[in-house]
Amino acid sequence: MKKLLIPIFSAIVLTSCGSSIHSGDKQNSNQNTSSSDSKSEKAFNKAYHQIKYNDLKKNLYVIASDEMEGRDTGSQGQKKAGEYIVKFYKDLGIEFPKKLGSYYQKVPSSYMKKRGGGNLPDSENILAFIEGSEKPEEIIVVSAHYDHIGTKNGVVYNGADDDGSGTVAVMQIAKAFQKAKKKGNGPKRSILFLHVTGEEHGLFGSAYYSDNPVFPLSNTVADLNIDMIGRDDIANRGKNYVYVIGSEMLSSELKIINEVANKKTNNLELNYKYDDPKDPDRLYYRSDHYNFAKHGIPVAFFFDGIHEDYHKETDDVEKIDFNLLQKRTQLVFATAWELANREARIVVDKK
Repeated sequence: MKKLLIPIFSAIVLTSCGSSIHSGDKQNSNQNTSSSDSKSEKAFNKAYHQIKYNDLKKNLYVIASDEMEGRDTGSQGQKKAGEYIVKFYKDLGIEFPKKLGSYYQKVPSSYMKKRGGGNLPDSENILAFIEGSEKPEEIIVVSAHYDHIGTKNGVVYNGADDDGSGTVAVMQIAKAFQKAKKKGNGPKRSILFLHVTGEEHGLFGSAYYSDNPVFPLSNTVADLNIDMIGRDDIANRGKNYVYVIGSEMLSSELKIINEVANKKTNNLELNYKYDDPKDPDRLYYRSDHYNFAKHGIPVAFFFDGIHEDYHKETDDVEKIDFNLLQKRTQLVFATAWELANREARIVVDKK
């Protein structure tokens, strides 16, 4: 995560792939709807259980290894991490956006320099894409930054939590959707799995994407952004929780959808502390979701808090709580599943 530079819950059920009753015999329609809902529920459950503890652990031990040299923007270590991520998608058969022509969206040094990026070299966002079966033009974005702060005085800052945890979460969510697609249960809307660069230096990768979108921002339904979900902070030590930031800033529906998804899955404690506009940490503005929110796109930012190893050389894989990482990843997946498969696109009804 970018370092700070300045000091009545109604009875709603997930609609996943459910069919509305339009005409015909009511009893038969109810039976058909029930059958459709049952099939959808089974598809969801099978996909949900693809998000596995051991897979998250395996990938994070690579992404946050010393070999990646702290993944500083444009560094050789970051490029190695990017190659690993791309190979993961290729092995699963998840393609890149056809319009882009590859998994890589170049983020030029000149772009970052104009925004205070100093002499950072060229870098890349990584984009993987699953096309929707019914509403392919509508896009759900699941994002995380894969850069960190590099190596200092010969010490590697591995960034296992920041944001190795979010990086591997996006990868596993993509795997879950792809497994569902192969079983004939692909998402109705398209899903873009977006790994952005340059976050630590100034949210550069996500800013570049929002300035040069591969898909029209007007067709982008929501961004679920994951930045640090593998640890706990002092205030919540030992709890099954996650901070959710911004989920009702632009859409009254997104927060409700996320809460329903949470109750359906691991029932984590959802902490909204950082939704307070007066909060001095200003976290709503400090990760990549903001470059979608500023364009009026609903966002939810999933975060574990600022812990004692934040931006230190001690942010290592050995300190990750993989049980909690798995639960939080499953929550984001369940929220994305509903956004991708519900009948109506969520509304933007706030500013």
